[in-house]
Amino acid sequence: MNSGPDSIHVNIGAVGKNFAYNLLTFIILYNNLIPISLQVTLEVVRFVQAIFINMDVDMYHEESDTPAMARTSNLNEELGMVKYIFSDKTGTLTRNVMEFKRCSAAGKLFEAPIDLDVYDIPMIKALKEGDENSDIIREFLILMSICHTVIPEKTQFDEVIYHASSPDERALLQGARSLGFVFDTRTPNSVEVEMLGVREKYEILNVIEFTSARKRMSIISRTPTGKIILYCKGADSVIYERLSKEGQKYKEETLQHLEEFATAGLRTLCFAMAEISQPDYEDWQKIYHSACTSMINREMKVEEAANLIEKDLILLGATAVEDRLQDKVPETISALSKAGINIWVLTGDKQETAINIGYSTKLIVQGMPLIVINESSLDAVRETVLLNLNNIDANGQYALVIDGQALRYALTPDVKSDFLQLCIACKSVICCRVSPMQKAEVVEMVSSTTKAVTLAIGDGANDVAMIQKAHVGVGISGVEGLQAACASDYSIAQFRFLLKLLFVHGAWNYSRMCKLILYSFYKNICLYVMELWFAIYSGWSGQILFERWTIGLYNVLFTAAPPLAIGLFDKVCSSDTMLRYPKLYGHREGSFGVNIFWLWIGNALVHSILLFWLPMLSVNHDSIWPSGKDGGYLVLGNLVYTYVVVTVCLKAGLHMNFWTVITHLAIWGSILAWFVLIIVYSHVWPILPIGPVMTGMDVMIYSSVVFWCGLIFVPVVTLLPDLTFIVVQRTIFKSLTEAVRESEIKKKDPSAMLIESKPSWFCFFTRRGRSGRPI
Repeated sequence: MNSGPDSIHVNIGAVGKNFAYNLLTFIILYNNLIPISLQVTLEVVRFVQAIFINMDVDMYHEESDTPAMARTSNLNEELGMVKYIFSDKTGTLTRNVMEFKRCSAAGKLFEAPIDLDVYDIPMIKALKEGDENSDIIREFLILMSICHTVIPEKTQFDEVIYHASSPDERALLQGARSLGFVFDTRTPNSVEVEMLGVREKYEILNVIEFTSARKRMSIISRTPTGKIILYCKGADSVIYERLSKEGQKYKEETLQHLEEFATAGLRTLCFAMAEISQPDYEDWQKIYHSACTSMINREMKVEEAANLIEKDLILLGATAVEDRLQDKVPETISALSKAGINIWVLTGDKQETAINIGYSTKLIVQGMPLIVINESSLDAVRETVLLNLNNIDANGQYALVIDGQALRYALTPDVKSDFLQLCIACKSVICCRVSPMQKAEVVEMVSSTTKAVTLAIGDGANDVAMIQKAHVGVGISGVEGLQAACASDYSIAQFRFLLKLLFVHGAWNYSRMCKLILYSFYKNICLYVMELWFAIYSGWSGQILFERWTIGLYNVLFTAAPPLAIGLFDKVCSSDTMLRYPKLYGHREGSFGVNIFWLWIGNALVHSILLFWLPMLSVNHDSIWPSGKDGGYLVLGNLVYTYVVVTVCLKAGLHMNFWTVITHLAIWGSILAWFVLIIVYSHVWPILPIGPVMTGMDVMIYSSVVFWCGLIFVPVVTLLPDLTFIVVQRTIFKSLTEAVRESEIKKKDPSAMLIESKPSWFCFFTRRGRSGRPI
């Protein structure tokens, strides 16, 4: 025998080569431990869940014939994880159907006429009597009638219909018509207005359109007398800073009226005008034309040109229009708040209007401390933020209101962190007078810093940037078009439908996806780890315990239906219950997490051990028949495979909260499919050149008493600890969700059930005393 160095070298090389082959063999054997089928299952489940959202009749708005629409299926589970909601106001919380209510002209307050002859209206009386303010009132009404981009249409009954891109413009024109100033004709270069029976034609020289950044709109018109007049309407903040010294005569009175309008929750606009000389207009027209035709930085140059002409204005007055809240907005916001969701309203309205809307929507409740930040410098904003941050009570319920100017400084790098901490410490946040870009910056600040799931909802083009910055974007299909809806992940017709979208579909889908993912890993580990246990007996040769086609069909046929049933039909509670108890939304103990994941993995390993060694011990000297015949390793493999299929299917049922006919078919049908396949597969060869080793397997398996006894004994022993754990948990350590679910069956108040079982847990979950009040 050669025992020299060369022999040792050859032996070491052979061992290394053999180890490499064995390692590669086991890598191939265990490639199915990671459930590749999970990705396909998730996509199918998400797609069908999106269809369920689209088909939900409770989110169908009959008045506008608008159903809910899921434009993506990848965020269904994130609907159940939302922590922050950012909402626009106009058209989102409100109807965006404006009605002219009041106005202030020449420092005097006038109400909208109701069932009055036009000449009996106080405003028209003042105009006709020719008092000292009649010229201002006339110019106010002219501006109201011609400063817009509305297209009029006359019906066959000579009624004028206004086609406007903005509901505000339509409301102002309807208000002007009620005051006797009827706009009814537009040509490419002029408009005509019938003023108390006298028709006048105004040539439109230029239209400087409204933008969210400018917050104003202007037209330059040549009057019938030949004068060139600039009419401008916009937010009070931008109009007041452009007034001339002579044009501030009614500044204080109008400002007081604006505050009254805002306090009443009305939307306001300021009106102003300026007379322009012909030479000044011609010089400016050249600059403006050059800006409009510029190929570089056109928007910026147009705005700069507009600033040159929109100056030295004379204040005429202000208008107030009402935009009513949508149905059930206060109730919706209250329920979202109870669910632990923080709601931020981002609006372009002035501060007083925003605060009033906050109260009317229950975003701000009576007695809630209000923090207002409206400073106009960086140092002042920093000081105010730090002062409030130091004084705020961590357990208090605060509301924060900040305007756009202060927000610009609050979002700077050296203040941003403290400002975010202050916002997070508050229950509600209202940002007023903000631009679309500021809305997006606020959403991005929260999304990137807190790592919480954010949702933005809006209805207009100015909300698109905000919607795209949030994790979940929801668009309202409203009056302002479909820009927001088309840019969103989900679209609904009314704000109140957000409750069903989050509390029902979101909560259901989150729970379903958690179970589906955990179960998919569990069922694969249960089967494929058995190759490791079998390797102990096969000398680590890489020999597989199961027939190769049955391994491939495990995820495709025998355990494919239960995950689909979990992902599509399992429910935490019924939809009515989910809506009735908002606290269920944020209550997800034990749903998913690192600890839960490894608990399921450990559970799968224990089950695989029991499912392999219990059949192994039941086979006495490789025999399962009284005659003592030997069936071979494949008989053992089919026994184990059968018990695995039965156990993992029953495991799915064990964790189901809601059973339907489809659920029963998925679980019992999957088990039955394997029993049928054994019979079919045992008679396929030689008709088809597959599975010759399975020939006669059905007779061998079904004729064994050991098999039928093990069919009852093995799954029961394997699942008994799981069942015991679930019973103990739901009896002794009953959670809010389990109590509510049980109350659905017993028709009993879940609050009382929690108190009866464990008062301390009830106090913890509801944050109330032991009085037994409803959740």
